[in-house]
Amino acid sequence: MLGRTTREILSVKLDHSRLDVRRAEGCFWLWVLLTVLWIAANSSFDPESVVFGALMAAALSYVCTRKTDVWQGLRFSPSRLLSFGLYTCVFAFELVRANLNMMRYVYSPHLDIAPGIVRIKTKLKSPLGRLALANSIALTPGSLVLDMKDDTLLVHWLDVETTNPDEATRIIAGPFERHLEKVFG
Repeated sequence: MLGRTTREILSVKLDHSRLDVRRAEGCFWLWVLLTVLWIAANSSFDPESVVFGALMAAALSYVCTRKTDVWQGLRFSPSRLLSFGLYTCVFAFELVRANLNMMRYVYSPHLDIAPGIVRIKTKLKSPLGRLALANSIALTPGSLVLDMKDDTLLVHWLDVETTNPDEATRIIAGPFERHLEKVFG
């Protein structure tokens, strides 16, 4: 470490220890989330099933957080859980609405659509929040995220209503973004 002062060396070590703490917190919360999902999916509190699920969740959490910083921002609080519940309700509503809209396209005697690709900008800062937004858009019929770079998503839209990025963002991402911002920051 030629040319570095003791203060610089300690500062680098302190930054690495903070990173390790945040990574460990992310690993813990991901483990909790995956364990709860395992128990819910199995609908069983059988000890063997819970222990197996917890061990699998621990292994997955370790592998997922070891090399990436995506899970560092994962934090739980009552307000975030409430916002996640509201997001889930909004997503379910938008999913049903998009499916009904798709059914209208399928059963219509005239195919009156204007497919195209639009750019939308998100206010979400967290990589995990952006991933959740991209998945929400892709899971609703009629839209598909083609690319995601920084705060811009390239979306294939089955029936383009506008090419204005702000208006397209309001229509496509608006229902999800407000709740995801509260959950993921």
